[in-house]
Amino acid sequence: KNLAMALVADAAEVVEHFQWLTADESQALDAGKRAEVALELADVLLYLVMLADQLGVDLGEAARRKITLNEKRFPPPTRP
Repeated sequence: KNLAMALVADAAEVVEHFQWLTADESQALDAGKRAEVALELADVLLYLVMLADQLGVDLGEAARRKITLNEKRFPPPTRP
């Protein structure tokens, strides 16, 4: 529970860096802001890995399985 809550809290800290920015501004962060975001992303990654470890989840396998499911649910549009 605590790892899941910490994961969400740190994900929210990532979002804070982009709140009120346009899409273009979000893509053009200065070096300092990009470094801050990188540290927040690292926090999210670390909590995610720790949570997966505690639950015995193989993240690589879960990601592959999710990609396969998404490909079936959301096939690319056909071209005319």
